[in-house]
Amino acid sequence: MRLSRYFLPILKETPKEAEIVSHRLMLRAGLIRQQAAGIYSWLPLGLKVLDNIGRIVREEQNRAGAVEVLMPTLQSADLWRESGRYDDYGAEMLRIKDRHERDLLYGPTNEEMITEIFRSYVRSYKDLPLNLYHVQWKFRDERRPRFGVMRGREFLMKDAYSFDVDQDRAREAYYRMFVAYLRTYARLGLTAIPMRADSGPIGGDMSHEFIILASTGESQVFCHKDVLDLPIPAESTDFRGNLKPIVDQWTTLYAATEEKHDEAAFAAIPEDKRVSARGIEVGHIFYFGTKYSEPMNAKVAGPDGVEKPVHMGSYGVGVSRLVGAIIEASHDDAGIVWPESVAPFRVGLINMKAGDGVVDAACEKLYATLEAAGVSVLYDDTDARAGAKFATMDLIGLPWQLIVGPKSLAEGKVEIKNRATGAREVLPIETALARFGAAA
Repeated sequence: MRLSRYFLPILKETPKEAEIVSHRLMLRAGLIRQQAAGIYSWLPLGLKVLDNIGRIVREEQNRAGAVEVLMPTLQSADLWRESGRYDDYGAEMLRIKDRHERDLLYGPTNEEMITEIFRSYVRSYKDLPLNLYHVQWKFRDERRPRFGVMRGREFLMKDAYSFDVDQDRAREAYYRMFVAYLRTYARLGLTAIPMRADSGPIGGDMSHEFIILASTGESQVFCHKDVLDLPIPAESTDFRGNLKPIVDQWTTLYAATEEKHDEAAFAAIPEDKRVSARGIEVGHIFYFGTKYSEPMNAKVAGPDGVEKPVHMGSYGVGVSRLVGAIIEASHDDAGIVWPESVAPFRVGLINMKAGDGVVDAACEKLYATLEAAGVSVLYDDTDARAGAKFATMDLIGLPWQLIVGPKSLAEGKVEIKNRATGAREVLPIETALARFGAAA
């Protein structure tokens, strides 16, 4: 993509309403635009990051055996009355009436709707296990939306729902999602710690929040230091096999949110191994048994022919929230530092002397070669000053900068800068291209 043809509204000043780093940088780097309190438009650069995160989330859900669907944002209030949650959920639920005076709501979560879909089609234990997920926009009317996409009212979430014949099988489904989440966050460049947590209004008796440590986190969290260095399950992990040993490895060491914190258990940890920090929730998984299937009559016939309510679990990932969380975990004084897996572009190509025939020609050839090799490139072909170009590239945080100027070109070379480390190298053009898997 040529920057001269792209929509990238960079702000020079930090907006006053931005309270935390991710909110400031997302506004300054032109990722989002606030439309109302807690509601944002996603601009091209931000949307590319959002899509990259969604792609990784989907890949790991699919790997774990979940099947994607898409449910609407509006739901019938009658379903929530069946489950008993319509009056209990609270003021966060946006309630709506259509032109026929039917009660609707803008979905804050989808347990009721997915249960209704399941009960309409599945009758036998032979059709289980089943895990259905979608990536959809949701709305919770926060009393005080703040921190940008970290605590907005409208947000993009992946939520999955498992259905199993009994508690033992349901726990196996829980383990599959637990392992899938470990892999997902690692691929996003994050160290996410599964911590015992409250289930909240969703309910259930087994629950883990996935937390990343950050000074701007919304709550205090506590863990054993060694949990930060546990190995991530490999891509070759057999999700049809026994995953309990992996889950046990990650849950044996102490890790808990403030609500579930046990002072005595934490005090028993050697002092040099205790971690007390602020944390950001980036995912939450629940096993809640028959909490929804019983009142909503979602049953299957077992091997004995007797119908029983299915056992369910719910598994959420805050996709839009993750954009802010990644920035909180990966930034410096100059701007964002994107992990390569989610970066909007892998390479920022900087033309140091736009209008110079030799430099322009070299940049055009580099741009075409990288694009042909499948390397995503943002080519700064504008006539802005060099300092401004560097500042923009640092602000938007692309992993690599490829800098092309007349002096280095005279020697058949270009400069490469790694955004994360700041390391610079002057390399022959062929060598530079090879770094990105492209051939001259």
